[in-house]
Amino acid sequence: MMGQGTLYIVSAPSGAGKSSLIAALLEKNPTYAMKVSISHTTRQPRPGEQDGIHYHFVDKANFEALIAKGEFLEYAEVFGNYYGTSQVWIEETLGKGIDIFLDIDWQGARQIRQKMPAARSIFILPPSKEELERRLNARGQDNQAVIEKRMSEAQSETSHYAEYDYLIINDDFDAALMDFKAIIRAERLKQDKQAAKYSNMLSELLSNGQ
Repeated sequence: MMGQGTLYIVSAPSGAGKSSLIAALLEKNPTYAMKVSISHTTRQPRPGEQDGIHYHFVDKANFEALIAKGEFLEYAEVFGNYYGTSQVWIEETLGKGIDIFLDIDWQGARQIRQKMPAARSIFILPPSKEELERRLNARGQDNQAVIEKRMSEAQSETSHYAEYDYLIINDDFDAALMDFKAIIRAERLKQDKQAAKYSNMLSELLSNGQ
């Protein structure tokens, strides 16, 4: 018996490396029951992104219709585009004992905590502003105006780090990945999850029979 999965809220300023860390965690631990939540968004796909794999790409009218139906666990407007998380999918997946990683900003994180207080939250930071700007330029995904906007937003986003359960500094990627894995491992060793996983063994150990 697997028990209930854990919902992990993962936030960071753009370019801090949260998406790369999540991808590396899943790639190096294929036997773990873990998935990344695929958000709905109204922004245009970036080169290489595929609908239904990286995001569910929808237009503004469809997104607003989903809001009206109460389909989203959380949603927010970021850089002029909507992003949202399907509540039904999250609840069904967690119920199967699968951990979910939700890559969202601090605004979405606040909404999630109110509705799902059992969620755990992780904030990822770059080692410096200079390194953050270097990474944003190295990605080659945004023009200079967008990079400048992301840099100006980074300080505001970083100011919310104290709202999170865990803080990872992504200076050395391998070390940050080890920290990330340690958090997941520790959460899985909590008494309630272990008790659900090993319920038969515990019953046997506590029985009076020979």
